[in-house]
Amino acid sequence: MDVHKFPFDTQECSISIGSAVHCVKEIRMSPFSNSSRATQFSREIMKTQGEWEFLKMSVESSNLSLYDRRWELLTYTVTIKRRPLLHVINFLLPILFFLILDLASFFIADHRGEKLGFKVTVLLAISVLLLILNDILPSMSNKTPLIATYCIVIFALMLLSLLETILVTYLMEKDSEDELWESEEDKHKQVKTNCSSDNKKPNGCHCICQACDSERQQDLLNADEEVNNISHSRDTNVLLLILDELKKLQNMMNQHLGPREERVKSVFWAKRINRFFFIFYVITVSLFLSFICMEWYC
Repeated sequence: MDVHKFPFDTQECSISIGSAVHCVKEIRMSPFSNSSRATQFSREIMKTQGEWEFLKMSVESSNLSLYDRRWELLTYTVTIKRRPLLHVINFLLPILFFLILDLASFFIADHRGEKLGFKVTVLLAISVLLLILNDILPSMSNKTPLIATYCIVIFALMLLSLLETILVTYLMEKDSEDELWESEEDKHKQVKTNCSSDNKKPNGCHCICQACDSERQQDLLNADEEVNNISHSRDTNVLLLILDELKKLQNMMNQHLGPREERVKSVFWAKRINRFFFIFYVITVSLFLSFICMEWYC
């Protein structure tokens, strides 16, 4: 059997009738009817509706030369076609549906684990269908069946899709780890800054109290002038503290500029890889399905 186009294959079975003793000079054989009448008669008497569908029967008369003698043969060729509906529903369509689900999984968020688990589940389902193919496909064939090529290519595409998802997930997880690490560092530095500012505030207040105690014995006019000077010095100290905080923030920004640029670059490459692979995946699937349909029906 030639199962290259399974389950859309057409098979031919030949029956040769001739004499093994008498040659052409001794006996002549001719068909009772031509091919069209034999086909019509066969369709009238065949009532079975199984896996195969009868197409036609052809009758040919031929001569065989052997040992310097000619032998006459009548060859009846029966052409039958497999009914593919059962295999299409039970095998081809489920694989196509799993392929569509794998394409739809590109719209799941990459920073979650659902996409990776979904793709692994679809890949395992395809593996189960490959085991079913091993049972329904005839073991003897001269060519590789198209249905086997169909399954292997789809399995390979899904495997590439899974590897791409693993890569994108790795880049996203690396981004989230960098953000978590930077947030923890910022919290620690903020706590240290608050502690240092709290330690400085009592000293300022103590100085103010000492100044006030020393000025109590002076005149009201001198007290007002000293109070103005003290307020001016406090404003100066506040400005200096603000400048120190700004310098610290600038240093922190300069320190974290490199990691943030790397994080932005990793996210950028993850999105570009995902977009490029989705376009490649859709084009490859479309071309492959078109090619396999043309091979099956031509």
